[in-house]
Amino acid sequence: MNDVLLSASGLTKTFGDFTAVDGIDVQVTRGESFGFLGPNGAGKSSTMKMVAATSPPTGGDLRIFGLDPVTDGAAVRARLGNCPQQDNLDEEITVEENLHVYGRYFGLPRKVIRERTDELLDFAQLTERRKDKVEPLSGGMKRRLTIARSLINNPEILLLDEPTTGLDPQARHVLWDRLFRLKRQGVTLIITTHYMDEAEQLCDRLVVMDHGRIVAEGSPRSLIQTHSTREVLELRLPVDDHLHAADLVEGIGERVEALPDRLLVYTDHGDGTLEAVHARGLQPVSSIVRRSSLEDVFLHLTGRTLVD
Repeated sequence: MNDVLLSASGLTKTFGDFTAVDGIDVQVTRGESFGFLGPNGAGKSSTMKMVAATSPPTGGDLRIFGLDPVTDGAAVRARLGNCPQQDNLDEEITVEENLHVYGRYFGLPRKVIRERTDELLDFAQLTERRKDKVEPLSGGMKRRLTIARSLINNPEILLLDEPTTGLDPQARHVLWDRLFRLKRQGVTLIITTHYMDEAEQLCDRLVVMDHGRIVAEGSPRSLIQTHSTREVLELRLPVDDHLHAADLVEGIGERVEALPDRLLVYTDHGDGTLEAVHARGLQPVSSIVRRSSLEDVFLHLTGRTLVD
């Protein structure tokens, strides 16, 4: 049990009559990269705030490092790093000053802060910008600085809420590389993300949340194997609306999903399924056989309807 850093049993969070988190069970072990996936309103942020010891649970049991975050909040927060969804850097001071100020919040000696600042600026590839004001930095640089700042206290768990939202592809991949390095150094990562490729890249294990509950748990590969098929055949037929065309391929593949612009046929053998489509006399305008992805699992479990 010493390797279990986070343990939640029946964890619940309510706001008046609204239940944001509805009795979830979670365990995260040391050195693991663990993800929370779910649509807006699924309960991810409420869960992360409870884990960060900034919002008390309404019910259930939550232990972080074996401590109760309600009664031992300060001790828990001292061992956490928290990277919020929105960068909240002080843009009127320099890059290195942001790290110095944050280090003082933890009561670290100035010598330790200087050493950690040098290490973290090198880690975040910001050494050459250390004397620059934060305001003119690019979005990717600000995000790397926010993560570097969250590591100033050498945390055992790093909480990352939507770490690459709004970044361009190059910045996202640089950040993924930094986070992978952290994991190899033994830092435990807990991540929320809307990007399925990010979850597949970064998470050893994850849960899919919907309406405050956990609807699936496992590694990205095991979730795909359990909740989807090996391949997906995407078909565009010469029809005006594919929503009413699913019966044209009924019985082909394990499952058919009709979207306005295409049909998705879930199958273990995409090329053979396409041959079966042709055998029915259908001539698709276009067809693609691709590997099933975590996004297919996510949409199957949570639906395609927008949640405001």
